[in-house]
Parts: sequence; C-alpha cells; structure tokens
Amino acid sequence: MTTVPAGAGLRLPLVALVGRPNVGKSTLFNRLIRSRAAIVHDEPGVTRDRHYADTTAFGRPYTLVDTGGFDPESDDRMKNEIAAHVRSAIAEADVIVFVTDSSLTSGDRTAVALLRGANKPTLFVSNKADTKERDADAMDLYRLGVEHVFPVSALHGRGMGELESAIVKAFPPPDLAPKRTPDDARIAIVGKPNAGKSSLLNRLLGEDRMLVDPEPGTTRDAIDTRVKRGDKSYVFIDTAGIRKKDRVTKAADAIESMSVLQAIRAIERADVAVLVCDAKEGVAEQDAKIVGLAEDRGRALIIALNKSDLLSTEELKSAEERARDKISFVPFVPVVLLSAKTGRGVGALVKTVDSVLLAYTKRIPTGELNRFFEEVLATRPPPTMGGRAPRLFYITQAEASPPLFVVIASAPQAVHFSYQRFVVNQIRKRFGFEGVPLRVTYRGRRRVGRK
Repeated sequence: MTTVPAGAGLRLPLVALVGRPNVGKSTLFNRLIRSRAAIVHDEPGVTRDRHYADTTAFGRPYTLVDTGGFDPESDDRMKNEIAAHVRSAIAEADVIVFVTDSSLTSGDRTAVALLRGANKPTLFVSNKADTKERDADAMDLYRLGVEHVFPVSALHGRGMGELESAIVKAFPPPDLAPKRTPDDARIAIVGKPNAGKSSLLNRLLGEDRMLVDPEPGTTRDAIDTRVKRGDKSYVFIDTAGIRKKDRVTKAADAIESMSVLQAIRAIERADVAVLVCDAKEGVAEQDAKIVGLAEDRGRALIIALNKSDLLSTEELKSAEERARDKISFVPFVPVVLLSAKTGRGVGALVKTVDSVLLAYTKRIPTGELNRFFEEVLATRPPPTMGGRAPRLFYITQAEASPPLFVVIASAPQAVHFSYQRFVVNQIRKRFGFEGVPLRVTYRGRRRVGRK
C-alpha cells in the first residue's frame, strides 16, 4: 500500500469497487493497492464490510474502497445490509468501478440501472479475462448499453494499466483545501457510532454557551460548529451529524461503515483529528485504520477515551495501555481520558488540542534548527550504506501545518531508513511536536554548471 505524500489540505478522490458476490472485487482491490489487505476466498460474500486503503496510479494518490457482494434483488437480511453499505459507498464516491465476470445476471442489470441513476463517473470491468480468448466473454456487458468495457484479470494483472489510466482520467480536479490559520482551526471528531462523539461536542457547547453559526458541512451528514472559548475560536466537525433518530437508517452496520467515509472526508478538511473511543471497548481495528489514514495525510491526532466514569482506576490504566499498544505505530499521539457525560477530562482535552495545534503550526528558525542538527551529526553521523558515506550539509523547515523538513545531502538515496527515523526522533526530542506527524525528506545539492 502506498502512503499519501505530505501536504496540507489534500482531498483524495474516492474510488468504490461495486459488484455482486464472487466476481473478484477483493482480488482487484489487492491488485490496485499492491497488497493483500482484503480477504480473498471462493465462497461468495466473504467481504461483508468495506475495506479502505490509500494507493496511487500514475502518480495520483486516491482512496480505494472495497465493498461487499451487491445483490439488489435479494430479500436476505444480511445481503440487504451489505446493499446499504454499497449504496453509501456509491453516494460518497467520486468514481465507481463496477465489476462483473463473463456470466451476466439479472442482478447485474439492476445494478447497472442503479449506477446510471447515481450520476457518477462509472467504469465497467469484466474480470477473469485471463487470456485474449476470454476477452470476447466481456462483450456481453455491451448488451446493457455500456459505452466501454475493460476486460481484465485481477489475478494475473492483465488490463490493469488501461483500467488505472481510466480511473485517473475520471478523477475530479485536484481539491486543495485552503491553508488554515490558528483562528480558524478545524477539529474533526471521528470514531465509531455510540462512542460519544456528539455527546462530547454537546458538552463543549454547553460549557461555553457560545454556539455561533451552525452550518451544514461539505461532508455528507457532517455538521461544522463554531465554538469560542475565551479568545480562541474552533470549528468542530462532528461526523455523526447530530441527526434525529427518525433520520437514521435501521441498518446499524450501514451507519458504522458510512462513518468511516465521513471520517476520511472530515479528516481531509481538518487540522486535528480527535478519535473518540469507548474506554471500555478500547481502540478497535477500524479506529486504528482511521488513525493510519490521518497520519498518512499529515493531520495532527489525539485519542480520546470516553466514558471513563464507568471504569475504575485500575481499569482506566489498563485501557490507556491497551490503546497505546494498538496505536504503537504512532507513539507521538497523546491519549486523553474523559467523560462527556460528567465533563471530567474535557478541559484537559481542549488544552491538548491547543498544544497539538501549536505544534502543528510551529516553525523552527533555520539557525536554531541547524545548531541542533550539528549536535545530532556530532553525536551520531549517518552510517555507510552501499559503500557510500552520505554527507548531510544542513536542514531547513520547508512547511508547517503539517511540518515538513528538508535535509540537503551529498547522496540522499544512501541515507538508511533507520537513520531517517533517528533524525525524526531527535527532532521530536528537542522541539516536541506532540501529536503531529513529521515529514523529513532528503535532497541532493544543486550543482551550478560553468558557463
């Protein structure tokens, strides 16, 4: 899987794979992300929930969603819930990839009609075309009025280049969010349903009594709420949408799966993501994946363990340890224990948000940064790699929000990844940056040629 390049405010296109069970969507998902993240099995319906991953095609990053087997004509309860997942993915997606195989069904016809109504760029793929002779089987799709069919073999990689090229061409224009100032800090409250996201926001509003300008967000079913605390102003993005109960679908699984897409979109619009988890349940796999997506996008992060009033002191200690173990890949992220119900710990959360925002926008003067860097090099110079000993000349901070540092070196490619990690850790040790992903890139010196 490919991580997203550092950059503040980049909104990645979202591509959804849709199709009936056992046509090879998960295999295609794995092929496109160049990993084996999705479970692949011959038994229909193995993928019941959705999988998400960031990947790239021809240098363009995007988010890929693998949905469960879609059968719009089925009366089965489980399949109906899967259909609810798929419909929410279609609603959020920028590009839809409809996957089938050589044997068209009436369900395929119904699905194609549904996709036409979605009014989204849609690519039609006939999978399992393992040889040129099998390409003729893909022609059946044209009987459904499809303009172009992509015969591919997700298992063997046939036709993937043409498909990826078409996916990229269907992307909307790059969407870059404007740079945020500290006075316009955006905080995304994300997490699973029933973790207490809306309760936390309501607690923040109740303490201040200064609700200003509630407005619909650009993210589906999310609400932006401006909150003032003293002389500071925040825009909180509540991905639960604070919807009335009669507006919430009865398919709980569909709500949970939709919350992931809401979280992705909210994170892309935010400076800081606060992941709210039930302290008793802890940080789940889905929560950890959201943390990874936020880290890839360079967003500041805080873990809020809610409902701490229901646990004893020993249980709270254990809950925090489990949470830190689950997010061990981002050890710089702070964990805050709180109770939205009683208000305990909410003040500490706001202080942590302020601290993380300060780190997110921090700029280190070049002189101070290089004095520190000289100490690092004197203590531990870069090791020899491939017979070459790279020289590191100086370091500068190229960007803030999120912080990006550039090291000028004689042989950038010869700087071992372990030493790169060491430099990041030393920057954190000296300058803090709690809760903030750091990017350090290595570049060669420009050589000025003689006239």
